[in-house]
Amino acid sequence: MSRGRWAEAAALRYLLGQGYRLLGKNRRTPFGEVDLFLEKDGVYVVVEVKQRASSRFGTPLEALTPGKVRRLLQSARFLLGRDDLPVRLEAVLVQGTPEDFRLEHMALEL
Repeated sequence: MSRGRWAEAAALRYLLGQGYRLLGKNRRTPFGEVDLFLEKDGVYVVVEVKQRASSRFGTPLEALTPGKVRRLLQSARFLLGRDDLPVRLEAVLVQGTPEDFRLEHMALEL
């Protein structure tokens, strides 16, 4: 399993444990790929998973550029097929390796 897929699986396990419901994963849209598409408490949630084994080439948070966040919102609207449904953008940042890692879960500003 690739590092990216491993990190997505770890993030999904964490989110399901927090009460999220999976609607889809690795969903392609004209604006890019959505790692995890979920629902919680009546709100649709698009989650970007970023993983780094170390901070040598930057942190996972540094990989979330304003352009990436904008494309996530466009992808969410595309997946929902309309603009009037409640949607939230979130990120799960994974630092480390499968043997030793930590997760940080955060909301992304629109």
